[in-house]
Amino acid sequence: MKFQRYIQKHQNQITLASAILIALGFAGKYLLNSTVVYDWAFILASIIAAVPIMIHAYQSLRVKVISIELLVSIAVVGAFIIGEYNESAIVTFLFLFGSYLEQRTLSKTRESIKSLTQMAPETAVILHEDGTQEEVDIDDVDEGDHIMVKTGASVPVDGKVVSGSGYLDESVITGESKAVAKTTGDSVFSGSILGNGTLTVEATKVGEDTTFGKIIELVEDAQDAKSPAESFIDKFAQYYTPAVLIIATLVYIFTRDFPTAITVLVLGCPGALVIGAPVSNVAGIGNGAKRGILLKGGAVMDDFAKVDTFVFDKTGTLTLGNTAVSAVKNYADDSNEALALVARAERLSDHPLGKAITDYATHEKVSFEQLDVADNDTVKGQGLTATIDDHHVLVGNLKMMNANNIALTDTQKADLTDVQHTGSSVVMVAVDGALKLILGVSDTIRPGIKAQLQALRDHGAKHLVMLTGDNKITAQYVAEQIGLDEVHAELLPEEKVEYIKKFKDQGRTVAFVGDGINDSPAIATAQIGIAMGSGTDVAIETSDVVLMQSSFEALVHAYSLSKKTVINTKENIAIAIGVVIFLLIGLILGFIYMASGMFVHEASILVVIFNAMRLISYGKMPTQAQQAATQKTSAHLI
Repeated sequence: MKFQRYIQKHQNQITLASAILIALGFAGKYLLNSTVVYDWAFILASIIAAVPIMIHAYQSLRVKVISIELLVSIAVVGAFIIGEYNESAIVTFLFLFGSYLEQRTLSKTRESIKSLTQMAPETAVILHEDGTQEEVDIDDVDEGDHIMVKTGASVPVDGKVVSGSGYLDESVITGESKAVAKTTGDSVFSGSILGNGTLTVEATKVGEDTTFGKIIELVEDAQDAKSPAESFIDKFAQYYTPAVLIIATLVYIFTRDFPTAITVLVLGCPGALVIGAPVSNVAGIGNGAKRGILLKGGAVMDDFAKVDTFVFDKTGTLTLGNTAVSAVKNYADDSNEALALVARAERLSDHPLGKAITDYATHEKVSFEQLDVADNDTVKGQGLTATIDDHHVLVGNLKMMNANNIALTDTQKADLTDVQHTGSSVVMVAVDGALKLILGVSDTIRPGIKAQLQALRDHGAKHLVMLTGDNKITAQYVAEQIGLDEVHAELLPEEKVEYIKKFKDQGRTVAFVGDGINDSPAIATAQIGIAMGSGTDVAIETSDVVLMQSSFEALVHAYSLSKKTVINTKENIAIAIGVVIFLLIGLILGFIYMASGMFVHEASILVVIFNAMRLISYGKMPTQAQQAATQKTSAHLI
């Protein structure tokens, strides 16, 4: 048992040693003209490379499985008997090298469960009835306890706010980019971060029952349920290996020619077959890596090629995830003056929309920092008022305008309706008693995404769906702008999972594209999970495909590349099987012998390798800037 573990642990070193010995053997023959060096180098290479193969063959036989490893093992023994050490060495090396290539593509392990649990709150501050506070382990919190949450802290439970107010970042749960105002009576989720203020929360769900706890559970369940697809070669081996053994036995029975029977085994060894699929996958994966696309293995490539339904999160995926001014309706003679006044006013506020407005003013090169503020006041639920450079400024919603008797013209009312229908947050600005600006603040749709979604359709996608935690109006607006087939909004993570399960039950092959922690259960549940590289580590770890630059161009390339790679793999398998059939038939009919058979056998290996190499140049090469960004992101991921 210890020996088996040692061999398995050092299989890559064994493969390298075999390659060195094979090279030494050829050098001995062609440079030193030494048959002794040639023979012994290949004998040693055969022995050390055959050991791990024979161990796998033995383990398969113990569970009553006749594997390709068994065929290779018998062929090696037979090659030794008839003195074909070079063939046995090359076959065993190629077999181990093919296994090494396949394992390399699966080397990035997933640690999403660990990442999630590390992000979960570990302690909570309980507020007792006498007003004292006690920090306890999260497992000691019971339903009904009152929990104190201060600025910058993570909410440790699901519950309701019983006192206090503040802005919560709930992107960990809903994926929504904008901070949400919370006050008495509002619900809060475990894992969300309090940006400002102080809240007292009554716990309604604790521990594994919280929404954040359910996210962890869903990821775990989905990963447990997801088993690697059995490769065609493994299925083929169930019939191929016994068939070759039977043919070799029949040859010996009818001819009593042991060398010919062994030759059947030697030529029947699937050298091109065992390397054909891995080398195609590696070439395809390498192509993607140069373009900032991480594809986690050949099985992923095969499943991705079958995808017909793409499901997208909205925030950070279809949109950039950056709140910005998206609409400006101006009614002032000097629009820059009005923008400067509102930007200066927003400097006085901690409202999340304020930064978007000040950033917009800065981008428009409007100077506002030097403006003098005489007084200011925040009106709860409406906005703020301020006196800036002797101008009376109102910044807020329609309630504030109505409360201050700011009348809207028909044009302004129509503009307000238009901005509201985009799902944007509306900020209205009145100066000295007259409405001067209506600003829409929203997440920005990715540039060029509509064309990229159409490209997905051109490559075979049949259904494009949005599942988001954002509000229905915003989600519907985005879907209409970019041309999605289906949209479902205001969803929690477990509801996204239910939709994906429903699509799968309908017979669809589903890929989910997202970037947030809240997306990880959906990413894990879909046949193919795709994470934007700018997203969280857990989404990246859980996924099957990572788009390191968060680029939809990369998504389209990955989708088309997977289809091209699968076709290339099938071509290699067909070439390998065709060559083996040709060799066996030729051997039986008498026009193929050991020498010519070995030549064709080795040539077929080169053919499948060269065929796979065509994948390396598939598609457009990335620019130097893209390569630099990829290298930077790759270093972060690794």
